[in-house]
Amino acid sequence: MNSSTSPVSAAGSNCAERPVPPPLWLLAELTYACPLQCPYCSNPRDYPSVRDELDTAQWIDVLRQARALGAVQLGLSGGEPAARRDLETIVQEARGLGFYSNLITSGLGLDARRIEALRAAGLDHIQVSFQAADAVLNDRIAGTRSFEHKLAVARAVKDAGFPMVLCFVLHRLNLHQIPAMLALAEALGGDYVELATTQYYGWALANRTALLPTREQLRQAEIDVAAFRAAYDGPMKIYYVVPDYFEGTPKACMGGWARLHLTIAPDGTALPCHAARVLPDLAFPNVCQQSLAEIWHGAPAFNRYRGTAWVQPPCSTCPEREVDFGGCRCQAYLLAGDATAADPACRLSPHHGRVLEAIDTARREGDAAPLIFRNPRNATREISSADLS
Repeated sequence: MNSSTSPVSAAGSNCAERPVPPPLWLLAELTYACPLQCPYCSNPRDYPSVRDELDTAQWIDVLRQARALGAVQLGLSGGEPAARRDLETIVQEARGLGFYSNLITSGLGLDARRIEALRAAGLDHIQVSFQAADAVLNDRIAGTRSFEHKLAVARAVKDAGFPMVLCFVLHRLNLHQIPAMLALAEALGGDYVELATTQYYGWALANRTALLPTREQLRQAEIDVAAFRAAYDGPMKIYYVVPDYFEGTPKACMGGWARLHLTIAPDGTALPCHAARVLPDLAFPNVCQQSLAEIWHGAPAFNRYRGTAWVQPPCSTCPEREVDFGGCRCQAYLLAGDATAADPACRLSPHHGRVLEAIDTARREGDAAPLIFRNPRNATREISSADLS
């Protein structure tokens, strides 16, 4: 790997003439291997074709280059990062470099002993994901028995003294459980609870009709969150954001394209966000061929949507363009067929009708729609969402 960290000119890009800030957040997707089969998985649907993973030395080199660029926060993700036997070694290197490191895990692959080993290696923070608030629904959505193990891992995380985030991915099948999710998070001693709305890329896009909630569900979810907040007087922080499909305004994806966030996929592909591989006209560089400095400052794929100089109407005249940067490029491509278009989640987008149509289709057909589970042995395994109610 080329470990040069000298900056390269972004000349020729269509981004604004301004210094490129450092990537403050590095997401290291250590592996796509995972024991779960979630139908909203953020990994690419063709993930079994990604067979080559960076080895320990290569990941350490990535961390060193990223830290030299200015990255300060490290997310260790996947797949399931605990599937990597060298996780403790990677964590130890991150601590030595001065990263604040966060393990994003399903809990599978961890036990009390390994959690203590990660604490000794210098890990700062652990996020444990749950699919639901009870074993029956959790295990059906996850595609494997995992709920009881997740509970044990969460307790071990607290016993080891870690700050802990409990993450529940929300969708049509589990929104009704928000009160139970918050009660579970409180009982487990969560420092933060993230009620994370499903983002419709990859597996979730394939399952959108089955996963998109109704407007009635969302209204009730907001009532449930507000009621818990009003009654709760403890230290746990609660994060809940309404899905952008329903808000009418787009979100600044990853804080803006190649502005704050850098993802490195298991095979070393560098991405401005974890979903960016879907964009067909961009050739994303690999850390095995280029340094991170060359990639971050000079790669055409990273400069393509940086800033706002590239935006088209209605974004080009919108006063929010320096706030939301036109929304999500992947969502624009997947829904409008044009990555330069205004994010169809925006009510001002000429393609906003496609979002409204998806919501209406889910309202009419969602209860009977099949779920396609992530499963490398049978990628089209289906189950009716009615079976999960």
